[in-house]
Amino acid sequence: MPIRRLREFLDSHHIKYFVFSHSPAYTAQEIAESAHVSGKEMVKTVMVAIDGRMAMALLPASRQLDFDKLRAVCGSDDVALAEEREFSDLFPESEIGAMPPFGNLYGMKVYADETLDEDVDIAFNAGVHTELLRMAWMDYKRLVNPVIASISADA
Repeated sequence: MPIRRLREFLDSHHIKYFVFSHSPAYTAQEIAESAHVSGKEMVKTVMVAIDGRMAMALLPASRQLDFDKLRAVCGSDDVALAEEREFSDLFPESEIGAMPPFGNLYGMKVYADETLDEDVDIAFNAGVHTELLRMAWMDYKRLVNPVIASISADA
């Protein structure tokens, strides 16, 4: 697993997690299918720029980010989908689009959709397009302390 920093962080907090290998997949729905994970449990990280600063939005793979809702939550009209060139250097251990949703390890704010509170476990990219990490949602919330709000809509 290329995300040594994440592994060390989870291990130092005595967090139980599992890493799964799967065939290469790039969209959250493809990954869920390839790894036999439900689309509700599989989460995706959407990189956004809020007032020019990078942030992460975390939502179920089966949903899409609602920018109007995110604008209301963060209290800014300056919210946009980030372009790869804006954040690719921030995650040197990860393949683009496969970064795990631990913005706290990179000095970023994380916004998580409230529907995730219905999950026991979540699964997400583990830095490459061939590995998933699964852990308890409550452990994730405790470690990352995301802003939890309604930020998504049905896809």
